[in-house]
Amino acid sequence: MKTRTINTLIALITAASLLLAACGNAATPVPTEVPAATEAPAVTAAPAATEVPAATEVPTAEPLKGTISVSGAFALYPMMTVWAEEFKKLHPDVEFDVQGGGAGKGMTDMLSGAVDIGMISRAIKDEETAQGAYWVAVTKDAVFPIISDKNPVAAEIISQGISQETFKKIFITGEIKTWGEVVGKPEVTDQIHVYTRSDSAGAGEMWSKFAGGKVQDDIKGIGVNGEPALVETVIKDPLGIGYSNLNSVFDMQSGGLVPGSVVPAIDVNKNGKADADEYYTTLTAAIQAVAAEKYPSPPSRFENLATKGKPTGLTLAFIEWILTDGQQYLNQAGYVPLTPDQQTESLAKLK
Repeated sequence: MKTRTINTLIALITAASLLLAACGNAATPVPTEVPAATEAPAVTAAPAATEVPAATEVPTAEPLKGTISVSGAFALYPMMTVWAEEFKKLHPDVEFDVQGGGAGKGMTDMLSGAVDIGMISRAIKDEETAQGAYWVAVTKDAVFPIISDKNPVAAEIISQGISQETFKKIFITGEIKTWGEVVGKPEVTDQIHVYTRSDSAGAGEMWSKFAGGKVQDDIKGIGVNGEPALVETVIKDPLGIGYSNLNSVFDMQSGGLVPGSVVPAIDVNKNGKADADEYYTTLTAAIQAVAAEKYPSPPSRFENLATKGKPTGLTLAFIEWILTDGQQYLNQAGYVPLTPDQQTESLAKLK
């Protein structure tokens, strides 16, 4: 009996031990080493939304419109008509009123306010500047002597040329009176008929200065009004001599001399003959000589546009275009474009 009781106690103790062991195994396991937590990147707060400004309307250039009136030098008149036509293609609302009449008329019209722009084929005088004339050079050309191809000594003149001193004695002093004296043939006694411009002209002033005078009125001769009439008069008179602008003595279509005319060579080196680089029969050769400054100055010269005071508005836009894109039309019309330095100088005067 006692033995059974002891066994029962042992069994109870054993059971209790097993129960305690089971409870111990169910305890939370010892955690393994947890890696250090990495610092989370800082979260920057989103900037407060700024108000997006409403798109502003980009101002567009107002189309040019209005009328530009021009008058003056016959020398620049053909080129001005080309410029006006090309500018109008770009700006259809711009109208032009372009008239010739000579540099003197252009200056008078501009100073009086009758026109916006005066075409002046000579240097601007101090008294004109004092009255408000403001000018820029826009191209270059030259004045050339002209005789008829029916002249009795045309062949000799073509071969020999004419010296500056001889031109002086024909146009300024009047000492040489016959065509025989010009070419050294005293037996030729045909009288020289000198023609000049009766209207105030840059060409007349430039030719006078070349021949030894100071102003147009120093030329002794029969006055003819306007350049076209002067050229026509000389061509029709076998004994005549005159002067005219490059684009009037050379034909723009053929590129040669105007039919019926001869341009005597200026014997610059005084060797008694017309050298190849002194005698011009084509428009291209004449333009190249003026551009390269092989042709004397005067009678080569700058062509100017003058306004009453510094130009503004539509007039300014037109002149600036002439000095930039407009230069491309000069050669084909018989004029010499400005060099880049000359363009820059003229544009700077407009600022």
